[in-house]
Formats: sequence, C-alpha cells, structure tokens
Amino acid sequence: MVLLRTDTHRHIRVVRQENQAKSKLNASQILASLTVSLCSMVVGFASAYTSPALPSMNRPGSPLSVTEEEGSWIGSLMPLAALIGGMAGGPLIESIGRKTTILATGIPFIISFILIAMAVNVQMVMAGRAIAGFCVGVASLGLPVYLGETVQPQVRGTLGLLPTTLGNSGILLCFIAGKYLNWQMLAILGACIPIPFLVCMFLIPETPQWYISRNKSKKAKKALQWLRGKDADVTQEFSEIEKANHMGKNEEMPGYLSLFSKMYSKPLLISMGLMLFQQLSGINAVIFYTVKIFKEAGSTIDENLCTIIVGIVNFLSTFIATGLIDKLGRKILLYASSTTMAVTLITLGTFFNYKNNGYDVSQYGWLPLVSFVFFIIGFAIGFGPIPWLMMGEILPAKIRGTAASLATAFNWACTFLVTKTFADLLRVFGTDGTFWMFGGICLMGLIFIIFCVPETQGKSLEDIERNLTGVGKGPVRQVRRMSSIAHLKPLPMAI
Repeated sequence: MVLLRTDTHRHIRVVRQENQAKSKLNASQILASLTVSLCSMVVGFASAYTSPALPSMNRPGSPLSVTEEEGSWIGSLMPLAALIGGMAGGPLIESIGRKTTILATGIPFIISFILIAMAVNVQMVMAGRAIAGFCVGVASLGLPVYLGETVQPQVRGTLGLLPTTLGNSGILLCFIAGKYLNWQMLAILGACIPIPFLVCMFLIPETPQWYISRNKSKKAKKALQWLRGKDADVTQEFSEIEKANHMGKNEEMPGYLSLFSKMYSKPLLISMGLMLFQQLSGINAVIFYTVKIFKEAGSTIDENLCTIIVGIVNFLSTFIATGLIDKLGRKILLYASSTTMAVTLITLGTFFNYKNNGYDVSQYGWLPLVSFVFFIIGFAIGFGPIPWLMMGEILPAKIRGTAASLATAFNWACTFLVTKTFADLLRVFGTDGTFWMFGGICLMGLIFIIFCVPETQGKSLEDIERNLTGVGKGPVRQVRRMSSIAHLKPLPMAI
C-alpha cells in the first residue's frame, strides 16, 4: 500500500514536471514570436498610413497640398522601396543574422515617420515613405524566416500567424487614429510604435540555425534550449539541425541563377506563385485607397467609419485563421480564401457597373461595405498570412536567405505594380472592370492552389524540403499538433 502511494506520488511529480516543461516551452516560443511580430505592427501601420493621411493633406489649414499624381507616388513609393529592401534582406539575414536584421529596422522606421511629421514639402513625405518601405521589405523577409527556424512544427502554423495578427492591429490602429488625427500627428504616433519592439528584441535569442551556420554550436544549443524550455531535451533536434548544416557545408552557396535549377525551382516557384496571387487580388490597392473607394461608391455610411469597420474585420479575421490553420491545414484555408475573394470582388464590380450605368443603387448603399468586409475576411484567413508562412516552410535551408529575398522582392514588385497602376486601371477599365479583373485573378489563384501547392501542416522543415527537392526522399513524418496555448503560464518578464 505504501509502495503504491509512493508510485502514485512519483507519477504525479513526473506529469507535473512534464507540464511545466511544456508551459515554458510554449511560453518561450510565444515570447519570441510575439516580440518579432511587434515589428509587423509597425509594418501594418506604415502600409495603411496613406489611406487616412492623403485626404488629410489636402484639407484646409494643411501645410501641404498633394496632387493626384503626387498622392499616387506617395502611396506606391513604399512597396517600391520594399522591393529593394527585400533584395537587401537576403544577404543581411545570412551575414548578420535573422534577429539583428529585424532589430536593425527599428531606428529607420522611427526616422521615416519623424521625417514625414516634419515635412514642409511633398519630397520630404516621399523620402520618409521610401525609408519606411525599405524597412518593410527587410522585415517582411526576416520575420517568416526567424519564425520558421525557431517555432516547433506543432505550433508553427498558429504562432506563424502572429505577424499577420499584429500587422492587422497596426492597420486598425492607423485607421482609427486617422479619423481623429491629421497626417502630421498620425506620423508622430507612427514614430512611437517601434519603441516597444526595439526594447523587447533584446529579450530573445538569435535562431539556432544561424548560429550553427557560423560554427557557434554553444550559442546555438543555448538558444535552442531557451526556445524549448530549460527542462526540454533538445539533443535530437539539435543533432538534426547540425546534420542539415553539415550536409551542405562543403557545397558552393547557390547564386540567384541556381535557384531555378531542377532541385530548387519547384519550392521557389510555388512561393513566388503564392506571392503573385496574394498581391494581384488587389488587397494593397484596397487598403491604400479604402477611404477613396467608399467615397466613390456613394455609400450611405461615412467613409471613415467604413474604413474603421474594415480594419476591425481585418484584425478579428486573423484569429479565425489562427484557430484553424493547424486543424484544417494551409490548403483548405487557401481554397476558402480565394473563393470568398473572387465572389466578393465580382459582387463589388457588379455594384459599380449598375451605378455607372445610371441605375439607382441608393437602397444598396450597404453593399460595398458588406463586400469589403467579406473580401477582407477571405484575405485574412488565407492569402494574407499563408504565403508568408509557407515561404518560411517550403524554401530549402541551403537557399532560404537568397530565395526568400527574391520571393519578397517579387511580392513588393507586384504590390508596387498594383498600387501604382490602380488609379490608371480605374480610368481605363472603370471601377467595375477593375474589380472583375481582380476577381478573375482570384479564381486563377484557386486553380494554382489545387494543382501546385503542397500541404505543409504538421511536417518538419526537413521533411518538407525532402519532399519538394527529392533529396533523400523518404516517408514524411507527421507531427502531432499541440495547442499553442496549452499549459501556458505567464513568464516572469512581461512584454
């Protein structure tokens, strides 16, 4: 009887220790994910800035007056500079590390907003947008790579959506603040947002994979132990990271042309395809010109209020994806995303078609808002976060920095193209034809997902790489999903 009681107590202690290890493991990963994702909040605020700021610049009393062409360049300079930032980000994350690269964007972000706030001419605003855009390009590359290398497969989908969640909160904050602040005060608010991100970055480690690539094994193991919890056994995982590094250590680092070799072309083209259909859905044109679109629609609801509603929906929709991505998988959400966006864009195009042809659509003044809401929901649950998440998953380790740089630059090139030409598309094809075109592209994206995109749910990065490149191909190991919030307890250090 005494022995039985002793065994029972011992079993309880073991279970308690395992649960404590899991809580620290999850809490550490959430701290790391949340910290780097604070940078995404700055990215979201910077991306949405032009929507409330441009109308404010032409209001009475503003020291600036912006023409339609200048406004077009202010809106599109950020994605153009982000293209350059995306190309520069690849060499940076390989040379100075993932964490340091993300951290290095903080001060320039602050400078960009201060420059805009102090602007006495349009050129200063453009310079600030260009600096912010460069940082956005670097950050949008660094974030998914950092998360892909630090978060375990069991929760990689859930935690991998944190950048999107906080990015959408930045958009929402900009929309709400933009209703009450002029463009200068809004820029000052933007300069304050990177401060918590800068402070918190000093609490987290560099990725173990980068340390290993620099022959810093002790620091790599220490970083991995911190990420998994001090009681976790990291021996096997650390061995796999070392093995993956040693396999390609003596090989020549691939250049940009090598990315299109037979071995690497498939994962790269899948990643670029996802980026293409993400941006050609017209999402950034919608975000940048939300106020203008609602004004032209003649909506019966105040355009600024409509913008805030869209921002709230955008923010809340990310939680739907967060809860479903590790249960349903990436492809199911992409199916739902592309279908929803296509239907809503075609509906929106039809509304404008009737309006432009002289029909009385005043009783349907609510339709643009409803269409926008469901369009944003569709984007936020799939094509918004998943292309970035999958970029960190499907690109092979050997080319991850170079390929991610190319994919990110391609994404921002598409963003610039859509944003800069959006006003021209409206003039040439009309509002109805433009939205119908975007809806047709979303249907093409659905076909691409069905036939070309693999499912990565619950698979390790090494297994995904073997499956896509064919190197050392074997059976793919499925990883049991673990809730990202199970056994979670607060850390002693608060964010």
